[in-house]
Amino acid sequence: MIKTLDITKGETEGLYGFLSSAVTPRPIALVSTIDKDGNRNLAPFSFFNVFSVNPPILIFSPVKSGQFGTNKHTLENVLEIKECVVGLVTEQIAQQVSLSSCSYDKGVNEFEKAGLTEIKSDLVSPYRIGESPINFECKINDIIVLGERGGAGSLVLSEILKVHIDENVLDENEDIDPFKLKIVSRHGSDWYGKTTNESLYKITKPISKLGMGIDNLPEEIRNSKILTGNELAILASSEDVPKKELFPLRENKSLKEKHILAKEFLSQEKTKDAWQILL
Repeated sequence: MIKTLDITKGETEGLYGFLSSAVTPRPIALVSTIDKDGNRNLAPFSFFNVFSVNPPILIFSPVKSGQFGTNKHTLENVLEIKECVVGLVTEQIAQQVSLSSCSYDKGVNEFEKAGLTEIKSDLVSPYRIGESPINFECKINDIIVLGERGGAGSLVLSEILKVHIDENVLDENEDIDPFKLKIVSRHGSDWYGKTTNESLYKITKPISKLGMGIDNLPEEIRNSKILTGNELAILASSEDVPKKELFPLRENKSLKEKHILAKEFLSQEKTKDAWQILL
Protein backbone atom coordinates (compact mmCIF):
# COMPACT_ATOMS: atom_id res chain seq x y z
CA MET A 1 0.00 0.00 0.00
CA ILE A 2 1.13 3.56 -0.77
CA LYS A 3 0.01 6.51 1.34
CA THR A 4 -0.53 9.63 -0.76
CA LEU A 5 -1.10 13.30 -0.01
CA ASP A 6 -2.64 15.28 -2.87
CA ILE A 7 -1.57 18.84 -2.07
CA THR A 8 -3.65 20.17 -4.98
CA LYS A 9 -6.76 18.91 -3.17
CA GLY A 10 -5.80 20.46 0.14
CA GLU A 11 -4.58 17.24 1.73
CA THR A 12 -2.01 18.92 3.95
CA GLU A 13 -2.73 17.49 7.39
CA GLY A 14 0.54 16.22 8.83
CA LEU A 15 2.50 17.58 5.85
CA TYR A 16 5.19 19.29 7.94
CA GLY A 17 5.84 16.08 9.85
CA PHE A 18 6.06 14.02 6.67
CA LEU A 19 8.39 16.48 4.92
CA SER A 20 10.70 16.99 7.88
CA SER A 21 10.88 13.23 8.48
CA ALA A 22 11.30 12.25 4.83
CA VAL A 23 13.85 14.79 3.60
CA THR A 24 16.63 13.71 5.93
CA PRO A 25 19.28 13.91 7.20
CA ARG A 26 19.56 17.69 7.08
CA PRO A 27 22.50 19.81 8.29
CA ILE A 28 21.71 22.43 10.91
CA ALA A 29 22.61 26.10 10.58
CA LEU A 30 23.06 27.92 13.87
CA VAL A 31 22.35 31.47 12.73
CA SER A 32 23.56 34.53 14.59
CA THR A 33 21.88 37.85 13.73
CA ILE A 34 21.49 41.32 15.18
CA ASP A 35 18.67 43.87 14.98
CA LYS A 36 18.88 47.61 14.38
CA ASP A 37 19.01 48.22 18.15
CA GLY A 38 21.97 45.88 18.59
CA ASN A 39 20.07 42.99 20.18
CA ARG A 40 21.70 39.63 19.46
CA ASN A 41 19.74 36.59 18.33
CA LEU A 42 20.75 32.98 17.86
CA ALA A 43 18.54 30.27 16.33
CA PRO A 44 18.95 26.89 14.57
CA PHE A 45 17.51 26.07 11.14
CA SER A 46 17.58 22.66 9.49
CA PHE A 47 16.01 23.88 6.26
CA PHE A 48 19.54 24.73 5.18
CA ASN A 49 22.32 23.89 2.71
CA VAL A 50 25.06 25.23 0.40
CA PHE A 51 23.85 26.12 -3.10
CA SER A 52 26.79 27.72 -4.91
CA VAL A 53 30.56 27.90 -4.68
CA ASN A 54 31.24 30.85 -7.00
CA PRO A 55 29.82 32.96 -5.46
CA PRO A 56 29.73 30.93 -2.22
CA ILE A 57 26.08 30.89 -1.14
CA LEU A 58 24.37 29.35 1.88
CA ILE A 59 20.58 29.36 2.08
CA PHE A 60 18.52 28.81 5.21
CA SER A 61 14.78 29.11 5.56
CA PRO A 62 12.96 30.47 8.63
CA VAL A 63 9.40 29.09 8.53
CA LYS A 64 6.42 31.07 9.80
CA SER A 65 4.70 29.74 12.89
CA GLY A 66 2.07 27.23 11.84
CA GLN A 67 -0.19 28.29 14.70
CA PHE A 68 0.06 32.07 14.50
CA GLY A 69 1.69 32.76 11.12
CA THR A 70 4.30 34.99 12.76
CA ASN A 71 7.86 35.47 11.51
CA LYS A 72 10.96 34.20 13.28
CA HIS A 73 13.07 36.89 14.97
CA THR A 74 15.96 35.79 12.74
CA LEU A 75 13.98 36.77 9.63
CA GLU A 76 12.99 40.10 11.15
CA ASN A 77 16.63 40.80 11.98
CA VAL A 78 18.05 40.03 8.52
CA LEU A 79 15.39 42.26 7.00
CA GLU A 80 16.83 45.09 9.14
CA ILE A 81 20.55 44.23 9.16
CA LYS A 82 21.45 42.22 6.07
CA GLU A 83 24.21 40.18 7.69
CA CYS A 84 24.49 36.92 9.59
CA VAL A 85 26.92 34.33 10.88
CA VAL A 86 26.19 30.67 10.24
CA GLY A 87 27.80 28.18 12.60
CA LEU A 88 27.73 24.41 12.25
CA VAL A 89 26.26 22.21 14.95
CA THR A 90 28.25 19.35 16.50
CA GLU A 91 27.51 16.70 19.11
CA GLN A 92 29.27 18.80 21.76
CA ILE A 93 26.70 21.61 21.54
CA ALA A 94 23.57 19.81 20.29
CA GLN A 95 21.65 20.22 23.54
CA GLN A 96 22.62 23.88 23.81
CA VAL A 97 21.49 24.47 20.24
CA SER A 98 18.18 22.77 20.98
CA LEU A 99 17.74 25.09 23.97
CA SER A 100 18.39 28.12 21.75
CA SER A 101 15.40 27.13 19.60
CA CYS A 102 12.94 28.02 22.37
CA SER A 103 10.50 30.80 21.49
CA TYR A 104 12.02 33.49 23.71
CA ASP A 105 10.71 37.05 23.56
CA LYS A 106 12.25 39.42 21.07
CA GLY A 107 15.39 41.02 22.45
CA VAL A 108 16.37 37.99 24.53
CA ASN A 109 19.95 36.91 23.81
CA GLU A 110 19.95 33.17 23.05
CA PHE A 111 23.76 33.11 23.35
CA GLU A 112 23.24 33.70 27.06
CA LYS A 113 20.26 31.35 27.37
CA ALA A 114 22.20 28.49 25.75
CA GLY A 115 25.51 29.27 27.42
CA LEU A 116 27.33 29.81 24.12
CA THR A 117 30.21 32.22 23.61
CA GLU A 118 29.95 35.36 21.50
CA ILE A 119 33.06 36.16 19.44
CA LYS A 120 33.30 39.42 17.54
CA SER A 121 33.26 38.87 13.79
CA ASP A 122 35.79 40.40 11.42
CA LEU A 123 33.53 41.63 8.61
CA VAL A 124 29.92 41.58 9.84
CA SER A 125 27.99 42.83 12.86
CA PRO A 126 26.52 39.54 14.17
CA TYR A 127 28.77 37.54 16.46
CA ARG A 128 30.44 34.21 15.75
CA ILE A 129 29.68 31.16 17.90
CA GLY A 130 32.76 30.26 19.92
CA GLU A 131 31.83 26.61 20.39
CA SER A 132 31.08 25.99 16.71
CA PRO A 133 34.17 24.63 14.90
CA ILE A 134 33.17 26.28 11.62
CA ASN A 135 31.66 29.76 11.28
CA PHE A 136 30.68 31.55 8.07
CA GLU A 137 30.45 35.35 8.08
CA CYS A 138 27.84 36.28 5.50
CA LYS A 139 26.06 39.18 3.86
CA ILE A 140 22.43 38.72 2.84
CA ASN A 141 22.05 39.03 -0.93
CA ASP A 142 18.32 38.38 -1.13
CA ILE A 143 15.32 37.17 0.84
CA ILE A 144 12.68 35.31 -1.14
CA VAL A 145 9.33 35.10 0.65
CA LEU A 146 7.54 31.89 -0.34
CA GLY A 147 4.16 32.59 1.24
CA GLU A 148 2.23 34.53 3.84
CA ARG A 149 0.39 31.78 5.71
CA GLY A 150 1.61 29.70 8.64
CA GLY A 151 4.23 27.16 7.56
CA ALA A 152 5.53 29.33 4.71
CA GLY A 153 9.26 29.73 4.49
CA SER A 154 11.55 32.49 3.33
CA LEU A 155 14.80 31.70 1.53
CA VAL A 156 17.65 33.76 3.00
CA LEU A 157 20.43 33.84 0.39
CA SER A 158 23.63 34.39 2.34
CA GLU A 159 26.91 35.06 0.55
CA ILE A 160 29.94 33.85 2.49
CA LEU A 161 32.51 36.59 3.08
CA LYS A 162 34.85 34.81 5.46
CA VAL A 163 35.19 31.27 6.84
CA HIS A 164 36.64 30.37 10.24
CA ILE A 165 37.66 26.71 10.72
CA ASP A 166 39.01 25.18 13.92
CA GLU A 167 42.19 23.36 12.86
CA ASN A 168 41.30 20.53 15.25
CA VAL A 169 38.70 19.27 12.74
CA LEU A 170 41.22 19.04 9.88
CA ASP A 171 43.19 15.98 8.82
CA GLU A 172 46.85 15.84 7.78
CA ASN A 173 45.92 17.14 4.30
CA GLU A 174 44.00 20.06 5.81
CA ASP A 175 40.71 18.59 4.64
CA ILE A 176 37.77 18.45 7.02
CA ASP A 177 37.68 15.10 8.81
CA PRO A 178 34.00 14.18 9.42
CA PHE A 179 34.92 12.09 12.47
CA LYS A 180 36.70 15.04 14.04
CA LEU A 181 33.95 17.49 13.09
CA LYS A 182 31.20 15.25 14.54
CA ILE A 183 28.42 17.13 12.82
CA VAL A 184 24.84 16.58 13.98
CA SER A 185 22.02 16.14 11.48
CA ARG A 186 18.30 16.76 11.86
CA HIS A 187 15.58 14.21 11.24
CA GLY A 188 11.86 14.41 11.94
CA SER A 189 10.16 14.80 15.31
CA ASP A 190 12.76 14.65 18.10
CA TRP A 191 15.29 12.64 16.10
CA TYR A 192 18.88 13.71 15.41
CA GLY A 193 21.78 11.91 13.76
CA LYS A 194 25.42 11.49 14.82
CA THR A 195 28.55 11.07 12.73
CA THR A 196 29.84 7.56 13.49
CA ASN A 197 31.79 4.80 11.76
CA GLU A 198 28.50 2.98 11.33
CA SER A 199 26.72 5.95 9.74
CA LEU A 200 29.40 6.91 7.18
CA TYR A 201 30.87 5.03 4.25
CA LYS A 202 32.66 5.95 1.04
CA ILE A 203 31.45 5.71 -2.55
CA THR A 204 34.12 6.39 -5.14
CA LYS A 205 32.79 9.00 -7.55
CA PRO A 206 33.08 8.01 -11.25
CA ILE A 207 34.36 11.46 -12.21
CA SER A 208 37.75 10.48 -13.65
CA LYS A 209 36.20 7.81 -15.83
CA LEU A 210 32.85 7.14 -17.50
CA GLY A 211 31.09 4.16 -16.00
CA MET A 212 29.63 1.76 -18.57
CA GLY A 213 26.20 1.83 -16.91
CA ILE A 214 23.98 -1.05 -15.84
CA ASP A 215 22.49 -1.25 -19.33
CA ASN A 216 25.89 -2.33 -20.69
CA LEU A 217 26.52 -5.12 -18.19
CA PRO A 218 26.48 -8.66 -19.61
CA GLU A 219 22.90 -9.91 -19.68
CA GLU A 220 23.35 -12.72 -17.15
CA ILE A 221 24.80 -10.20 -14.70
CA ARG A 222 22.30 -7.43 -15.46
CA ASN A 223 19.35 -9.80 -14.90
CA SER A 224 20.73 -11.30 -11.69
CA LYS A 225 18.18 -12.47 -9.14
CA ILE A 226 20.78 -12.18 -6.39
CA LEU A 227 22.65 -8.92 -6.96
CA THR A 228 20.83 -5.73 -6.01
CA GLY A 229 20.66 -2.55 -8.07
CA ASN A 230 23.27 -1.01 -5.78
CA GLU A 231 25.62 -3.92 -6.34
CA LEU A 232 25.09 -3.85 -10.10
CA ALA A 233 25.92 -0.12 -10.02
CA ILE A 234 29.30 -0.87 -8.41
CA LEU A 235 30.13 -3.21 -11.28
CA ALA A 236 28.72 -0.78 -13.84
CA SER A 237 30.98 2.02 -12.57
CA SER A 238 33.82 0.28 -14.44
CA GLU A 239 34.58 1.73 -17.86
CA ASP A 240 34.48 -1.69 -19.54
CA VAL A 241 33.92 -5.33 -18.73
CA PRO A 242 37.32 -6.48 -17.39
CA LYS A 243 39.38 -9.09 -19.19
CA LYS A 244 38.77 -12.60 -17.92
CA GLU A 245 41.72 -13.84 -15.90
CA LEU A 246 42.68 -17.12 -14.25
CA PHE A 247 40.52 -17.32 -11.12
CA PRO A 248 40.41 -20.83 -9.57
CA LEU A 249 37.43 -20.03 -7.34
CA ARG A 250 35.33 -19.67 -10.48
CA GLU A 251 35.78 -23.28 -11.55
CA ASN A 252 32.87 -25.71 -11.24
CA LYS A 253 30.53 -23.06 -9.83
CA SER A 254 26.92 -22.69 -10.91
CA LEU A 255 25.62 -19.30 -12.02
CA LYS A 256 23.80 -18.89 -8.70
CA GLU A 257 26.93 -19.76 -6.72
CA LYS A 258 28.97 -17.25 -8.73
CA HIS A 259 26.46 -14.50 -8.02
CA ILE A 260 26.38 -15.33 -4.31
CA LEU A 261 30.17 -15.14 -4.15
CA ALA A 262 30.17 -11.89 -6.15
CA LYS A 263 27.72 -10.41 -3.67
CA GLU A 264 30.07 -11.35 -0.83
CA PHE A 265 33.08 -9.84 -2.62
CA LEU A 266 31.22 -6.60 -3.26
CA SER A 267 30.26 -6.36 0.43
CA GLN A 268 34.00 -6.55 1.17
CA GLU A 269 34.78 -3.87 -1.46
CA LYS A 270 36.62 -6.48 -3.59
CA THR A 271 35.19 -5.34 -6.91
CA LYS A 272 37.94 -6.95 -9.01
CA ASP A 273 37.27 -10.36 -7.45
CA ALA A 274 33.52 -9.90 -7.92
CA TRP A 275 34.07 -9.28 -11.61
CA GLN A 276 36.35 -12.29 -12.01
CA ILE A 277 33.95 -14.72 -10.31
CA LEU A 278 31.20 -13.50 -12.65
CA LEU A 279 33.15 -13.77 -15.93
